[in-house]
Amino acid sequence: MDADPQRSEKPRLMHLLLTNDDGIYAEGLHALYRQCSTRHSITVIAPDRERSAVGHGITLHQPLRAVPVHLNGGMPGYAVSGTPADCIKLAILEILKDRPDMVISGINPGANVGVNINYSGTVCAAKEAAIYGIPAIAVSMPGPDVAHYDEAARFILNLLGQVSQEGLPRGTFLNVNIPDLPLNAMSGVRISRHGTTLFPEYVDKRMDPRNRAYYWQGCDAYLGHPDPSVDETALSKNYISITPIKCDATDYDAIPNLKNWDFGTL
Repeated sequence: MDADPQRSEKPRLMHLLLTNDDGIYAEGLHALYRQCSTRHSITVIAPDRERSAVGHGITLHQPLRAVPVHLNGGMPGYAVSGTPADCIKLAILEILKDRPDMVISGINPGANVGVNINYSGTVCAAKEAAIYGIPAIAVSMPGPDVAHYDEAARFILNLLGQVSQEGLPRGTFLNVNIPDLPLNAMSGVRISRHGTTLFPEYVDKRMDPRNRAYYWQGCDAYLGHPDPSVDETALSKNYISITPIKCDATDYDAIPNLKNWDFGTL
């Protein structure tokens, strides 16, 4: 595939791959490009439409298309007819001549904290990059109406330097949630853990004109967690929450006990 539109021409400190789950026209992605392209070479490879809540899904039963685009502000990239994880795979395996130094996914207009990260295309794009051994950051803000994308993107630009300098363990990425506030109005930065409390969920059953049932899924706003070390609590207190997430989901503490189970004669 022709990769001509993939990079800015000026030499930069790093080559970054930007993606998201809201589509290549989303304002949060453009804010990242505006800030990060001042210092780094950028490739944008993102879904061609809204792909929120697709999790880590990939496309196997139909072909993918990656169409070169040049958007307002001169942002070059590829619009992909697939999921965020598809975008990462296409970038690494086909489109890019060399692997990116880092992947940034976002900025998502809606927090990705607690159990929500399991459904988030934003988070799973970063996870896909980490699976390939590439440092990655997922970035989200409380939404849906976000007023301070550019300030959040400036924070991420500075965070890139820390990640580049300190590094991340292979298979680990950062899940970052930033309050929708001016930077000087935030409480600070808190290194947090992933919350596991369920959000208040519901299913709204309705009937169509032919008297057949259909359903809308949703969840109510989360009221907070008492533990200050949890990601959703940090965000609710106007801290920037940074959570390191491992791709290896093995429960190593459970292994010794499981080894003592009697599985019968095989």
